[in-house]
Amino acid sequence: MTELAQVAPAFIEMAHRIVWAGVASVDSHGRPRTRILHPIWQWDGTRLRGWIATRPTAVKRAHLAAHPYLSVNYWEPSHDTCVAECRAALCLDLETRQMVWDLFAQGPAPVGYEPRTVPGWGDPAADTFAALRLEPWRLRVFPGSVLLGQGGTILTWQEDE
Repeated sequence: MTELAQVAPAFIEMAHRIVWAGVASVDSHGRPRTRILHPIWQWDGTRLRGWIATRPTAVKRAHLAAHPYLSVNYWEPSHDTCVAECRAALCLDLETRQMVWDLFAQGPAPVGYEPRTVPGWGDPAADTFAALRLEPWRLRVFPGSVLLGQGGTILTWQEDE
């Protein structure tokens, strides 16, 4: 198994290049639901953490209450894929919402964007705005070149159990 310090930067490079991810949760009946979301990732050299600016809908709240885990899957036409299997928590405190708002507003293109452009999100204190924290327990970075027989390396990291 590869060390997190090797996988996390490769994961961020690919995820931030692809930008949009299929994010799957599981409801209280064990049924999956996938949505397309726009995470941003932070790596401090020892810990990888992801953030999603989102609406705190009843469905998201119920899914996270039943199963506080998400699968975050990126794919692009070159067949580059990367996946983060994560513990997830909806953060509603204003300090965290402000931090996530600023992270996106000040983030580099193409992953950064102005949150005010999202209808209903006038500012981080809006009731329709929340931050979803992602703490990966498993990562996989799979360059499309490997799939196409053109070389490359698949990187995988998993938290010690």
